Amino acid sequence: MLNGQRRYVESLSSYARQFLGIMEKPDVESIEGLSPAISIDQKTTSKNPRSTVGTVTEIYDYLRLLYARIGVPYCPNCGRKIEKQTVDQIVDSVLELEEGARIQILAPIVRGGKGEHTKLLESMQKEGFVRAIIDGELHLLEDEIKLEKTKKHDIDIVVDRLVIKEDIRNRLAESIETALKNTNGLVKVDIQGGETKLFSTNYACPDCNISFEELSPRMFSFNNPYGACPVCTGIGYLMKMDEDLIIPDKNKTLYDGVKAFGSSTMKKGDTMAKMYFESIGKHYGVDIKNKPIKKLPREFLEKILYGTGKDVIDFEFHSSAGIRRFSQAFEGVLPALDRRYRETKSQGMREFYEMYMSESPCWACNGARLKKEVLSVKVGNKNINELTDMPIRREKEYLENLKLNKKDMMIADQIFKELSKRFQFLIDVGLDYLTLSRSAATLSGGEAQRIRLATQIGSGLSGVMYILDEPSIGLHQRDNEKLIDTLKKLRDSGNSVIVVEHDEDTMRSADQIIDIGPRRWCSWWKYYGATEQPKKFQKLKNQLLEII
Repeated sequence: MLNGQRRYVESLSSYARQFLGIMEKPDVESIEGLSPAISIDQKTTSKNPRSTVGTVTEIYDYLRLLYARIGVPYCPNCGRKIEKQTVDQIVDSVLELEEGARIQILAPIVRGGKGEHTKLLESMQKEGFVRAIIDGELHLLEDEIKLEKTKKHDIDIVVDRLVIKEDIRNRLAESIETALKNTNGLVKVDIQGGETKLFSTNYACPDCNISFEELSPRMFSFNNPYGACPVCTGIGYLMKMDEDLIIPDKNKTLYDGVKAFGSSTMKKGDTMAKMYFESIGKHYGVDIKNKPIKKLPREFLEKILYGTGKDVIDFEFHSSAGIRRFSQAFEGVLPALDRRYRETKSQGMREFYEMYMSESPCWACNGARLKKEVLSVKVGNKNINELTDMPIRREKEYLENLKLNKKDMMIADQIFKELSKRFQFLIDVGLDYLTLSRSAATLSGGEAQRIRLATQIGSGLSGVMYILDEPSIGLHQRDNEKLIDTLKKLRDSGNSVIVVEHDEDTMRSADQIIDIGPRRWCSWWKYYGATEQPKKFQKLKNQLLEII
């Protein structure tokens, strides 16, 4: 087995081998006819906070591709659907209006902009435009137009006036292109006696002036700066000093109850921490000596923990060098420790401060890891974070029941097939309750092993020898049959599967069993109704007993 694994590793490139362990050759002359061996043990998949079930199984890569190809962006501020349209699509949409309808093609050159805009209006007149709709009123550009400098204005240049009929397509397209050229991709179609429609050739919200770049898979990756939340850098949580860890026992006094701030040495003599606490207590008239922290006023305790703000405190520090007096605001225990954590270059000190920190969801992305613009892109009615927060079985059902138009269905067909197949592999090994957003570091050994097992099934390899170490650990008894069926699929694909297992159902389903233990050798025949041990194994048993 080990030699098969070693030879499999040696078949990889030198670049790949540098990341894998080096195995020694066996002390024999030659071993031939070996299958490549892959060991799937119970170690946790990854301690990296950026690894999730989705990234480990590579399902998230397919979801990123899905959202980049058929995702629909919405404005993160107003929730308006943002559609990117070509000139032909805009023309087709306008021509769907009732024949005989009167329309105006408008170029919205100013939208909620302060100022008089005199030069802009003059330049539009020089380009040959005659009319403009300013704050809802029609004006001739040749007239003197005075706007209040301090108020916001909307200015729409009238590009053309048309009546909907069959032979206006070319003229309509030219007018729309003219409007788009002057407005960076925006055009209005004002329908007489009806609504005004706004069209855009960019992924941009015309109301909030928020623009999107072309959707791409990297935008949906929290491990890429193009998609990761800028506050938590894609981890989903922030490390902050925790008050309960700084003060674990509020029955103690400030002298010995505030951890990580020098309080443990206060009773041994004069320290800076002791001076700070006593001076602040004196300033606010609070006696801190022999008084438990839980009996101190909450307002005073917050001054100690979070700082005195603009309140200047008179400090007096006694030491062997003399008396030092100074006045300043107190930074606060938590902000001071947080600053020391950020500034230290010592890994040991970083680990020390991390003992007093706890995780809290990122306030910007609320734990979703991605930018708000990315989270506003939806497939169906869910963004990529909402989808990965669903259990795997429900996520598979959601995608299967998704109603798409013909174009999107044609684009996403192959992606859906790959996703469905990989979801089913995870369901088959009893992991349908997991979510793709779950951190890989929180998985048990059995869960991690079954995830790797599902990945191997998806790879479709044959002629490989797989070695599994108790894959049923942590698995509910009702899901045993699923795991056994999965192992059989792996075997039926032309592979050899060796399982180290104590589960009775697994042993009864095995093609062969080798039972090794004190004075119990090769008793697999019992599971097949044999009443007598085969002779070839009696000889092996005797040899092994002699060795013992």
